[in-house]
Amino acid sequence: MDGKNHEDDVVKAKTSSLSVYCYANPGQACPAQPSPTDSLHFFTSVTQLFKSILIISVPEMESLRFHDGNITDLIDSRILGLRSDITHSLQVHSSMVRRLFLERELEGHRGCVNAVAWNSEGSLLISGSDDTQINIWSYSSRKLLHSIETGHSTNIFCTKFVPETSDELVVSGAGDAEVRLFNLSRLSGRGLDENMITPSAIFQCHTRRVKKLAVEVGNPNVVWSASEDGTLRQHDFREGASCPPAGSSHQECRNILLDLRWGAKKSLADPPKQSLALKSCDLSFTRPHLLLVGGSDAFARLYDRRMLPPLSSSEKKLPPPPCVSYFCPMHLSDRGRSSIHLTHVAFSPNSEEVLLSYSGEHVYLMDVNPATGSSMRYTVGDITKLTSFAPILNGVELQQSFPRVCSNGSSKGHVAARLDKCRKLIQFAGKSLKGETSSYDGIEACNEVLDGHGHEIGPSLMLECLCIRAALLLKRKWKNDVHMAIRDCYRARKINSSSLKALLCMSEALFQQLGKHKEALDFAFAAQTLAPSDSEVLEKVENIKNLIAAAEAEKNKTTNGGSNSEPRSARLLSLSDILYRSEANSDASQDGPRSEREDSDYDEELELDFETALPEDEGRDIESNVLHGSLNLRIHRRDDANMETGRANGSCESPASSCQNDKAPYEPEAVTDMKQRYVGHCNVGTDIKQASFLGQRGEYIASGSDDGRWFIWEKRTGRLVKILHGDDAVVNCIQCHPFDCVVATSGIDNTIKIWTPSASVPSSVAGGAAGPETSDVLDAMENNQRRLSQSREAILPFEILERFRMHEFAEGSLHPFECTQS
Repeated sequence: MDGKNHEDDVVKAKTSSLSVYCYANPGQACPAQPSPTDSLHFFTSVTQLFKSILIISVPEMESLRFHDGNITDLIDSRILGLRSDITHSLQVHSSMVRRLFLERELEGHRGCVNAVAWNSEGSLLISGSDDTQINIWSYSSRKLLHSIETGHSTNIFCTKFVPETSDELVVSGAGDAEVRLFNLSRLSGRGLDENMITPSAIFQCHTRRVKKLAVEVGNPNVVWSASEDGTLRQHDFREGASCPPAGSSHQECRNILLDLRWGAKKSLADPPKQSLALKSCDLSFTRPHLLLVGGSDAFARLYDRRMLPPLSSSEKKLPPPPCVSYFCPMHLSDRGRSSIHLTHVAFSPNSEEVLLSYSGEHVYLMDVNPATGSSMRYTVGDITKLTSFAPILNGVELQQSFPRVCSNGSSKGHVAARLDKCRKLIQFAGKSLKGETSSYDGIEACNEVLDGHGHEIGPSLMLECLCIRAALLLKRKWKNDVHMAIRDCYRARKINSSSLKALLCMSEALFQQLGKHKEALDFAFAAQTLAPSDSEVLEKVENIKNLIAAAEAEKNKTTNGGSNSEPRSARLLSLSDILYRSEANSDASQDGPRSEREDSDYDEELELDFETALPEDEGRDIESNVLHGSLNLRIHRRDDANMETGRANGSCESPASSCQNDKAPYEPEAVTDMKQRYVGHCNVGTDIKQASFLGQRGEYIASGSDDGRWFIWEKRTGRLVKILHGDDAVVNCIQCHPFDCVVATSGIDNTIKIWTPSASVPSSVAGGAAGPETSDVLDAMENNQRRLSQSREAILPFEILERFRMHEFAEGSLHPFECTQS
């Protein structure tokens, strides 16, 4: 009997004394009603049996134990009164997640559903759509209660219940740059067809699309809106019910809480110079003065609202205020001109962690306070330190201390059993390295050891596991796997700076996948010193030497007047080449600091200007998804173009910095690095794709995907737990019910899906009635990784690409999005 069937039987046994007795006594006649003593005895026996069944069988990765514990342990603790938060723990438990199933589709919209949110009590669900309607749904009956014609002229991107208003006030933000407030009490007594109500307030001060709204628990008077115009505005209902349109001659709306119109950074080393088009924002639930924002660059920013300057108007662009913390994975922080940007940011339920979702990238978890968590803070110098070999004297500089294995009250036998399980997992990962099992399964096994039991294993096991995982990542070659391998090699060298495996993996990562030949040669030489007679090491050193020599010869030939294969003057660029730079060779062209390969001919020689002829009301971006009027592209050589470095009056290009002669060198801020990465999904098609914490404890992470699925991972280990088919095209929104194990999702389809743990049997990631349609989940994930790697990097300004959106430049025809959610 397998573990899944045992789990089903035991869950049934927990609900009935009779079932317990019969389960624990196979082959015996079941009594009509066992005695209380018998029930308690057999209940204990079954509980122990359930625990033993869930202990890992290494060859079957799907039988890995989940870190939220056995549901029987949680029920036992509730019976004994040992835990007061048992409800929180049971809300989104692994046993529930594995049974998630589509219970209902809510029909009522006529366009893509771009926003869903629960009220604080979980009794109502609100949704906003391309059809410019807001719908209110009953949780208990799963029925549509109200449908509001909002008066927005374009797609609704965000909508919320305003707290402490008895769920009567709702607010919406849309592509017409407006924020609107509605009072649902005006709909009382009306039918569903009588859905026209006058907004209680209309705020028109934004100049670009409103992408996200934030509300504060306990505050019924204020809502915050984040817009692509680079501002986050604070709307206080007590101060007025409207504001003049943007660009009005009487525009004195002083409601800008955060002005980031000069706040975007190309990389960590660069000062902020460009407008940061805000895509997402979130307020901390436990500390609402903390504000998290993310937008058109790679950095999420944490602000303390109490430390921000007074509210301002849009008449003057202000330098970006200092923030409490920057968040960005280290390998994304020095990308130069990159199209990678954030689509969603969120606080964890306890506000101790933040979750970032990137377009063209993965989902990442960080600590709000790295000093108390496992994240680290880094600076510009730390980025190059990862890939640069420095001679180590006796390993002192890299040596890290390891805490003793602590039993945490467990018996020595339990500690020994866990260590034995870790050794078996490492052996399993070693088989993956030999090709006996998939690289994905081997990496999952290493994740379980390092992230699930890293505090229990000693340095020798950790060193071995880090080196195996690094080698598997280099073998798998998913998006940015090479950078994860480099991190593992660095950690391995902190344990043992003379680790031959770590040195060889570093050399391979730098040489084969990043094209950093000189740095790779340094690590190869170090490995050769340790193993001078090793044939593999000698071969690697010779290969790198030959490639470096060939590159130098080619460079000298070009410098000495040798003919190029194609004169620059004769090189023709297609419009697709001009608009985008190909990222098909993702690891080499877009990972890490800009390499020589990224400095292509046209990247060095060309600059692009653009002009758009707009209607008279050009201050209003009424339909930002449509390119109004005509488009002019002016292409000229960089040397011949005097790009504006100052205004007509001689001031510098941005208020964030004064002229070079008058300012001190820019000192980049320290940034909080990632502590976990979640992979498998694809996020390249839309800019509203969410990544969410599930449940009141936030022990699981979920994200939508461009392949119509949504993914659930275990937060601690990054282990993929579940994939569900949620849309015919794209899943964007995922919102967990405040108290129940119920999840609402939406996307390109006109419906909202309600998921509950109602499947007849629990299923793993790869199959079952509640699993994905494909029988091979690795195929689905690898397809997603290919799409991520083939995404193209925009080299035109962000503003024009937002207005000039299309699928592909194919055969000279343009194909606008039919449903533009981003």
